[in-house]
Amino acid sequence: MTTTERLALRVVQLGAIAVILAASTLTAFDLDRFFVPKELVLHLTALVAGLMLFRRVPGARVDLLLAAYLGLGVLSAVMATNPWLAIRAMAISASGILLFWIARALRAAGLARPLLGVLALAVVLAAVTSLLQTYGVDLALFADTRAPGGTLGNRNFVAHVAAFGLPLLLLVALRRKAGMLGVAIVTASLVLTRSRAAWLALGAVVVVFLLAILVSPLLRRDPRTWRRLVLAALCAGAGVAAALTIPNALHWRGKDPYLQTVKRVADYQGGSGRGRLVQFAQSLKMAARHPLFGVGPGNWPVVYPAHAARNDPSMSDSEAGMTSNPWPSSDWVAWVAERGVAAVVLLALAFAGIAAGGLRQLRAALDADEALLAASLLATLAGIAVTGLFDAVLLLAVPTFLAWTALGALWVPREERSANRLVLFGVIVICALGAVRSASELTAMRIYATRSDRASLTRAAQIDPGNYRLQLRLARSGKQRCEHARAAYALFPNAQAARSLFLECSGEATAFRPRH
Repeated sequence: MTTTERLALRVVQLGAIAVILAASTLTAFDLDRFFVPKELVLHLTALVAGLMLFRRVPGARVDLLLAAYLGLGVLSAVMATNPWLAIRAMAISASGILLFWIARALRAAGLARPLLGVLALAVVLAAVTSLLQTYGVDLALFADTRAPGGTLGNRNFVAHVAAFGLPLLLLVALRRKAGMLGVAIVTASLVLTRSRAAWLALGAVVVVFLLAILVSPLLRRDPRTWRRLVLAALCAGAGVAAALTIPNALHWRGKDPYLQTVKRVADYQGGSGRGRLVQFAQSLKMAARHPLFGVGPGNWPVVYPAHAARNDPSMSDSEAGMTSNPWPSSDWVAWVAERGVAAVVLLALAFAGIAAGGLRQLRAALDADEALLAASLLATLAGIAVTGLFDAVLLLAVPTFLAWTALGALWVPREERSANRLVLFGVIVICALGAVRSASELTAMRIYATRSDRASLTRAAQIDPGNYRLQLRLARSGKQRCEHARAAYALFPNAQAARSLFLECSGEATAFRPRH
């Protein structure tokens, strides 16, 4: 290994810890105060490490699929209604895939073990911040709503990371007993989040991991593996028992909230389960109208209101014409609706290729450690796939960072060659645009939250023209308000507030009708 490779490893390791902890105290921005700093860390990590390892990044057949997926995403972004959201979404995808390539370069340099160790540590750190909030620690970096989200801002996000990150913890624990504590911590946090998607993913992860051990003769016949696995199961059980018995600061409704969640884990007749079915059906209808390129990366919340069902649970109660969340409750539904069928097929084939490689690794392993890497790869893929079916996962910075980097460090392609430098350069450019976009968003958010004079707000809108709240605020009064009304309407043409202001400026103050 070279000095450059060791430095790149440190960059990715520091990024993995920073992406967990990064958050802003600008409470005026409920979710973006968590999302934007983490996206900035994701893009900067991928950008710096990618430039350092530019000539060392390997290539394989799966990478052609991923490059084509990104290429279709770029074409979709060019045609999107809201280009700022499109840039943001494309940058997250590009940075994740670049980290996948970077991790493979580090694995080829013999640095997979320290990289995977820090990724496992990052999963534990996310769980620790969640547990701190669970047991009454009140920090400005924590969100009061959606507890216990810790520094991720939402309990579901912590649960997703815990679910698909558990195989990394099991890998570390089966190698070294010190990892057993991490298994207990992550399992406890996963129980306390009450995330049904994560609980389903946990089941898939455990089943796939156990099946991989049984399929591999090296692991099946290794008594040390079974002893460590039993110990890990006991630690996980201890984590569950502690989560259920130790009094905490959470205020769940119901006498036995955890049992209620277990009973409703597959319930799609009511509540959020029914809301998901309604949302998925309407989103797929929306996708059917835009089958080739979708409505644009990140543009689901822009277009969905025009396709929403009557009394659609996905729509905001406080802002007419806006969705409650800036993403659908499924990665796969989002990709189909936003990027088109062809892009999703390419991504699915890429994941299938990685899974096939994992099965091949499992059969061809020369020792138990190599087989454990393959088992962890397959279980991680299962966790990503299941959580992504029922929630937003790879649409967000933290899981994108951890999941793609882990897959790159665990996967061993059948054959590798030099990566296409032009494609790699293009991906790095998208990452750089993402970093600039995130920095601009963060700067504008700070001005919005700390200044009220029109000159400062106008400057913030110039820094971040894609900030809908900022454009809407400037459109309500003052000079050039119509300019900002047109900008807000262009960003979210189905939002009632933006449309009303736009019509006032156009002299067409008519009843609100969502644009189809």
